[in-house]
Amino acid sequence: MTRRPDWVHDGRDWPNRIASQFVPAGGIVWHVQVMGEGPAVLLLHGTGAATHSWARLLPLLARSFTVIAPDLPGHGFTESPSEDGFTLPGMAARVAALLDALGHRPGFTVGHSAGAAVLARMALDGLLVPRSIVSLNGALVPIRNGPGDVPWFSGLARFMVTLPVVPWVLSWQAADRATVERLLAGTGSTIPPEQVALYTRLLRKPSHVAAALAMMAAWDLRTLAGDLPRLAVPLILVVGSNDRTVPPGDAERVRALVPAARIVSLPGLGHLAHEERPDLAAALIEEAALAPADR
Repeated sequence: MTRRPDWVHDGRDWPNRIASQFVPAGGIVWHVQVMGEGPAVLLLHGTGAATHSWARLLPLLARSFTVIAPDLPGHGFTESPSEDGFTLPGMAARVAALLDALGHRPGFTVGHSAGAAVLARMALDGLLVPRSIVSLNGALVPIRNGPGDVPWFSGLARFMVTLPVVPWVLSWQAADRATVERLLAGTGSTIPPEQVALYTRLLRKPSHVAAALAMMAAWDLRTLAGDLPRLAVPLILVVGSNDRTVPPGDAERVRALVPAARIVSLPGLGHLAHEERPDLAAALIEEAALAPADR
């Protein structure tokens, strides 16, 4: 088992491979996919995923937009940053550096789960001023009685990150595809078998697992939640009613902090709603991107 995903082998049949490029920015080399023409749209995946999460959505959006979708630091085929690069502000700054290197300033942004938190941090820190943020089951506030709300959790995650054997053990467990299938089923989503295979491929790589652990160890959603009332960018909260990762009710907690936020429910879909129904996700994103600026 190799530690990092290898583009020649592990990326041999990567979804939308023709759109892939490798770009140095922010002290690391990124794997990023750029596809289509028109207004720029930035897609940021969540913890433990990579660009494969947009496999079927990206081509739909590319019919009308220039779509920019990177693997976040340490995830997929993007290099791992220094320790501060896994914090929420650190990751936001590095995504901004990537956009500078690409010469793009996307007017529209879409973030899944933790990706939505990165976009909110970028907007709050003045690193990006999009016309809107579409949050797909976004992890924007600490989950009550969950990792972001339990003080010892981040300490436990930090401890696990310091033990080199932990990512190897977890990736070894992922060698059993049934283990990954159970993990994904726990999100409340049913995704195509080819997507399950790609998650399995990545989770078998210790560096990918280590990056997910590092994010969980370094992130501070309490500070983000405290800053959300200052968010001046229109926020659209797309919520899968069957999400078992981020409680659907958390959207109301976010709207209490950002009263102008709009909630859109996707009945019967789970945390990976955009992988279950990319057509619905594309329609929502296109509606948000093409809406009048003063809506």
